[in-house]
Amino acid sequence: MEWLAPAIVIETRPLGESGVVVSLLTEDHGRHAGLAKGGSSRGQAGLWLPGNLVEARWIARLPDQLGAISAEMVHPAAALAMDDPLALALLSSACAIAADALPEREPHPRAFHALVSVIAHLAGGAEGVLADYIRWEALVLSELGYGLNLDTCAVTGVREGLTHLSPRTGRAVSAGAAAPFTGRLLPLPAFLRDGETPGDPAAWDAGLRLTGHFLERDAFGARHRPVPEARHRLADRVAALATAP
Repeated sequence: MEWLAPAIVIETRPLGESGVVVSLLTEDHGRHAGLAKGGSSRGQAGLWLPGNLVEARWIARLPDQLGAISAEMVHPAAALAMDDPLALALLSSACAIAADALPEREPHPRAFHALVSVIAHLAGGAEGVLADYIRWEALVLSELGYGLNLDTCAVTGVREGLTHLSPRTGRAVSAGAAAPFTGRLLPLPAFLRDGETPGDPAAWDAGLRLTGHFLERDAFGARHRPVPEARHRLADRVAALATAP
């Protein structure tokens, strides 16, 4: 068995003296692991940093084996993010969610391509891709069967003026219908609905609180697992941006 494919490095863990078990996210093979022999060596360590885009090759005698992985660097996103704490936090959060939420060897091509786009544009600054990253989290929820309904008001059926989301049903609510219950609803930032608005720190904070609620309750809570610490660190950084003078 063998395949070659573009991939995102999402997780690594040491095995033996110099081996590394690498988890990749690919378009056709989903989250897929393999053993990189000598992966912790000086020559390879930089290749297997989470967030890097690589061209990977996986080989095994049988399809259900761990197999061996090798790769060539395509885009060293991890190294490029080292000097930008917000970019590094975003990259770490994305990789941790992909590694822990997406099922092994189950293709999710939309989630793969959306994350590749976020990573490819991250070098221009994390603030330029935060809205796209939060949309990616919403897409992951949808891919896992926990999609949010942001098209119509759950109460009135209108399509305009949707300002809040029910934390119970994941359905949008218009401003008028939400007015008596705003304390019990989640603010719905505009960028999550229109797919184009870049948003601002306050909107990103609201967006992360919204997707974070459903990640915690559904994507991770349904499996009795905690949301990754990397996701909490990203949310804390964005919250600090939103409250900065």
